[in-house]
Amino acid sequence: MTSAATLPPSSASTKPTRRVAWASMVGTSLESFDFYVYAYFAAFFVGPLFFDPLGAVGGTTLAFLTIAIAFVVRPIGALIFGYMGDRLGRRTTLLWTIGIMGVATGLIGVLPTYAQAGWLGAVLLVVLRIAQGISLGGEWGGSILIATEHASPVKRAFYAAIPQLGSPVGSILSATLFIIMTTALPAEDLSAWGWRVPFLVAFPLLAVSIYLRLNITETPVFEGVKEQKRRDRVPFLTMFKSSPIAMAVAIGAALLGIGSYALMNTYTINYGVTELGFSYQSLLVATTIGALLQLVTIPLFGAWATRIGSARLVMFGSLGTLLIAFPMYYLLQFATFPILVSTMIVGGILPTMAWAGLGGLMSDLFPAHFRYSALSFAYAIAATVSGFVPSITLELGKSTDFAWWHPGIVLGAMSAITLVAAWAASRMTKVDSIQERV
Repeated sequence: MTSAATLPPSSASTKPTRRVAWASMVGTSLESFDFYVYAYFAAFFVGPLFFDPLGAVGGTTLAFLTIAIAFVVRPIGALIFGYMGDRLGRRTTLLWTIGIMGVATGLIGVLPTYAQAGWLGAVLLVVLRIAQGISLGGEWGGSILIATEHASPVKRAFYAAIPQLGSPVGSILSATLFIIMTTALPAEDLSAWGWRVPFLVAFPLLAVSIYLRLNITETPVFEGVKEQKRRDRVPFLTMFKSSPIAMAVAIGAALLGIGSYALMNTYTINYGVTELGFSYQSLLVATTIGALLQLVTIPLFGAWATRIGSARLVMFGSLGTLLIAFPMYYLLQFATFPILVSTMIVGGILPTMAWAGLGGLMSDLFPAHFRYSALSFAYAIAATVSGFVPSITLELGKSTDFAWWHPGIVLGAMSAITLVAAWAASRMTKVDSIQERV
């Protein structure tokens, strides 16, 4: 007899499936918005406002460390929320992750500065960044599963790509907000109160996310696992015991999609200003144009994945990125602004292909009874490694006197790792593997 877990959604469920997918995308948008807003504002405001006694260098150093700490604690959040997602359900867990993330982000906007309360604000800032990092450890995996486990096998790869829209949406929102505020407000107003606005924006975004997620149902896949009493007592132990190779493959497959964002949107912007002579605003506009294009390319790549499979899509994206890594950075040495925009677009489209297929690839690798734990932990490890990409690239630049090819080495290495991992994933899974193995 066919179990509930194996029954594909009927055609009548297409509209609810779309609603679920868009609800998951809003959550990943808030995640991305949080990351980019804090990254944009940390260098300019966090040091002077919260670590003022340490001076410019010390304050900036600690400001960047508060960015890193959210990456470091993500695997902890992945284990916590992975356990909840595999034991209590995808929907319940996602309400927790989005709630903690949104509240923590919003509360940063009301923290007292050093001038107002001494070191209290800095301590609370670190606590809130830890809370954000822990919640983010469970957000992405759940967003992918709530979308894919509601979808039919034919459309699963497409709906796995929809939550990936959250990254460009968050990038566009945060960059637009940064451009508007730095243009409209004088520096003294930004330091006095303007820096709080981007964080307070998280509260209305959270309200929308909670509303959408309260109006979706638990996935039929998890309901089937629960009915068949297949839930593991400690899912992450089962994950490590039964699928260590699949875990390594998933981490490698995620590296380019996450790491390319860290390289392009963090290091390349700084490199373009300090070494190539572009204005910060020009680079921010170029990356924002690339993000706008992703709003179109991610769904198109998701549709393509339904034909060729998610793993092959990631393979093509990583192979293409490997081929253009060095030519792209070579051209940047001579770029006018139009060439800069074109280069950033081309350099973004191919990693986006790997990004769009990532959720489907990773979902196909693991059975449903520990899938939430596996996706969350693999993604968290890849994100933690990616958090060090800008600093690694900077050190490589220093050692090579900032030779034009030094960022290409990092991008090429990530592409090669993801290419091998995606090839391995294509050998380990079939396009319809989730429904067959649940």
